[in-house]
Amino acid sequence: MEYRDLGRTGIKVSSICLGTMTWGEQNTEAEGHEQMDYAIAQGINFFDTSEMYAVPPKPETQGATETIIGNWFKARKNRDKVILATKVAGRSPMTWLRDNGAGTEQSKAQIEEAVNKSLKRLQTDYIDLYQLHWPDRPINLFGGLGYRHIEGPTHPIEEILETLNGIVKAGKVRHIGLSNETPWGTMKFLHHAETKGLPRVQSIQNAYNLVNRTFELGGSEIAHRDGVGLLAYSPLAQGYLTGKYQNGALPQGSRKQLFNRLQRYESPQTNRAIESYLAIARKHGLDASQMANQFVTTRPFVTSNIIGATTMEQLKLAVTSVNVKWTEELEKDIEAAHLDQPNPAP
Repeated sequence: MEYRDLGRTGIKVSSICLGTMTWGEQNTEAEGHEQMDYAIAQGINFFDTSEMYAVPPKPETQGATETIIGNWFKARKNRDKVILATKVAGRSPMTWLRDNGAGTEQSKAQIEEAVNKSLKRLQTDYIDLYQLHWPDRPINLFGGLGYRHIEGPTHPIEEILETLNGIVKAGKVRHIGLSNETPWGTMKFLHHAETKGLPRVQSIQNAYNLVNRTFELGGSEIAHRDGVGLLAYSPLAQGYLTGKYQNGALPQGSRKQLFNRLQRYESPQTNRAIESYLAIARKHGLDASQMANQFVTTRPFVTSNIIGATTMEQLKLAVTSVNVKWTEELEKDIEAAHLDQPNPAP
């Protein structure tokens, strides 16, 4: 397992990060513990979760994933072996995360409430990386292509950063990061940190995969020049890059079959792109999921590739993808397919 710098923190994290969002919904606590045991044994030292998980979000399962991780820490007594990342929700109409029944926002009161609840569920007194799950300002996210100006209430970035500074100084959080953020937002956070002596964001967790490489257009330069590396989520495009949904297939127990919420990957152009990548995997004698994962892991601006699985077989395929030899010929074939059908599923 390779280990990479987490921003400018001096912390080394594994190039594969264990994603956890299915625990408490598609996976039981015992299955979550089995996944963590396997991950640690394979050299993974980086886990990512969120106050909102399990997914899809709902009142009955909110916080379940953090609780599962906390129970594992208590049972294994190995908190010091894990670089732990979690997140606070951005602005949303979800009313079940806060005690007063309000929708989520990144106010001082809500961030402080959220971090205290996460610490309790995780059974730890500190979080290594605390991330803003998505921006507090209204923005065209999760399937939106390009910037579209939307007016709406928001807490200023400087104010949010000052709140995060408070929980860092209190020792509850070691470092901070962003998620589902834009290049503009990332640079604003860096600007306020540098000019006002506030905590510096160390990472950005955005979707990145063979059919969504939009991070390369602006975020990759920030990763290189300012050390805000990508924690890439959805490396398999929620399973579509495995080929399991091709030709209308609907595997029993799959996320699409259970929740029917993956329409961003179902356009004609996305289907054509996926067919191209599946053909490339066949040409090179590779498992399609391993090829898709190793593509993400080998990008120079990626700090860690957040993999997720509902079965141990899937998890082992994802973790051992680091052994795929990434050849010049394979890179050329991938780039040709990307130029033919760029970013069909942003």
